[in-house]
Amino acid sequence: MSHTVTSDFLQGIIPMPARRALGKEKIDSLEKLSEYSEKEILQMYGFGKNALEKLKIYMTENNMYFKNSDA
Repeated sequence: MSHTVTSDFLQGIIPMPARRALGKEKIDSLEKLSEYSEKEILQMYGFGKNALEKLKIYMTENNMYFKNSDA
């Protein structure tokens, strides 16, 4: 089974390994991302603190936030 990212969701925002991790979990919108905590996102293979920080900034700019902000 291939986990190729087919959409441009978060392209240019976070690195490809992190995008693949989100794609594997079928997370393709900020709304779906907001259903997860920072801790849950960091546990995904391919996601590191750098990608999480970039994602947090992007989400904040779009008035979206993780489920709980005390990672």
